[in-house]
Amino acid sequence: MSTAIQTFVELRRQLHLIPEPGFQEFKTQRFLLDRIAELPQQRIEVRTWRTGILVKVKGSAPDRVFGYRADMDGLPIEEDTSYEFRSTHPGFMHACGHDMHMAIGLGVLTHFVENEMKDDLVVIFQPAEEGPGGAKPMLESEELRDWMPDQIVALHIAPEYEVGTIATRPGILFANTSELFIDLIGKGGHAAYPHRANDMVVAAAHLLVQLQSIVSRNINPLDSAVVTVGKIEGGTKQNIIAEKARLEGTIRTLSADTMHIVKKRIEALISGTEAAFECKAVIDYGSNYRQVYNDEAITREFMDWLDESASAKLVECPEAMTGEDFGYFLERIPGFMFWLGVDTPFGLHHAKLEPDERAMPVAIDTVTRYIRWKSDQTHSGGESI
Repeated sequence: MSTAIQTFVELRRQLHLIPEPGFQEFKTQRFLLDRIAELPQQRIEVRTWRTGILVKVKGSAPDRVFGYRADMDGLPIEEDTSYEFRSTHPGFMHACGHDMHMAIGLGVLTHFVENEMKDDLVVIFQPAEEGPGGAKPMLESEELRDWMPDQIVALHIAPEYEVGTIATRPGILFANTSELFIDLIGKGGHAAYPHRANDMVVAAAHLLVQLQSIVSRNINPLDSAVVTVGKIEGGTKQNIIAEKARLEGTIRTLSADTMHIVKKRIEALISGTEAAFECKAVIDYGSNYRQVYNDEAITREFMDWLDESASAKLVECPEAMTGEDFGYFLERIPGFMFWLGVDTPFGLHHAKLEPDERAMPVAIDTVTRYIRWKSDQTHSGGESI
C-alpha cells in the first residue's frame, strides 16, 4: 500500500477509535476539521453545520459543482473485533463503515486540493445518518443551500462483495424505511389475580404475531416489504402483571405506496389490540428515510465508464432493503450511490465487522477519476448534468 493511501488508512483507524451518536459527533468533527486545516488553504472554504462539515474546493473555471457525501456517526454497539484500534467509547462502534466513508472523503478532498480541476467540488461530512437523520435538515440549511451540488455521489461499504468490486444499479438501490415504536398501556396487578389486570406482555405478544402477518397477507407477493420488531420491553418482576410494554422495530419497502399500506395496516392492528385488551396504544414512526433512487442516466453512464476503465470489477446488483438517508440528497440532486466491496464475513451493524482496508484506494481512485472525467466531459462540450 502506498504511503499516501496508508495515510488515509491511519486516519480511518483514528476515526474508528471515537464513534459517536447522531448530532453528538463532537470529537469526530474536531478531528476532521484539524485534518482539513493541515491542507493548503488557498482554494478551499470550510463551513460547519451542527456537527457536520462542508468543504468547498474551488475550480479553475467552474461551470458545475460536484459533491461527495460521507456520513459520520457510529452505532450503539459494544465492539467485538480483533482490532488494536478498538473503540474507546464504551457501548459505541463504527459498525456501519462510516469511519471508512469519512477517510475516503478526506482522500477525495486531498486529491482535488492537490490536483486542481475546472469545476468546484463540495465534500459533505454529514452527521446522524443512523438516526435521527441528518440529510434532510442539512439540505435545508443555509450553509448547504449556497453550495448545492449539481451532481452528487456517495458510497457504502458492502461486506458481501470482494475487494475491488463496485456494485450499483440505475433506479432504486435502497428501500424506503421507517422506525416503529409502539407503547401499550394497560393495568398492572398481582400475578395471582390476572382477572383484575390487563396484561400488556400478553397484548404485546399477540400484536407481535399479528404484525408478522402484514407482509405475508397484505402486500402483493411480487412487491417487497419488511416489518421487523427487534426489541420488546415489558414488566418489572416475574410475579407482577405488566402495566406497560413497548415494541421497537423497523419498516422497509421498495415503494412509497407500499409503506403507506403497511402503516395503515399496523394502525388497524393496534386499534384491534386496544379493543381486545382494553388498553391504550401509542405509535411513533420515528425517523423516516426516503428510498435511495439512483439517477438512471447518470448511473448508467458511470457504470459504462467504470466498465471501460477496468479499474474495478463492476456488478449490477439487485435492490436492497437497506435504509440510507442519502435518499434525501438524491431526491433533490441528480447522482447515485454505490456499494464498495470490503470482503468480511460479518455484516453491517455487527459487533465483529472488520472491513478490508484495501478497498479504500479503490474507492478514492474511482471517485476522483470519475469526478474529473465528468468535469472534463462537461467542459469539452459533452452532455451536461
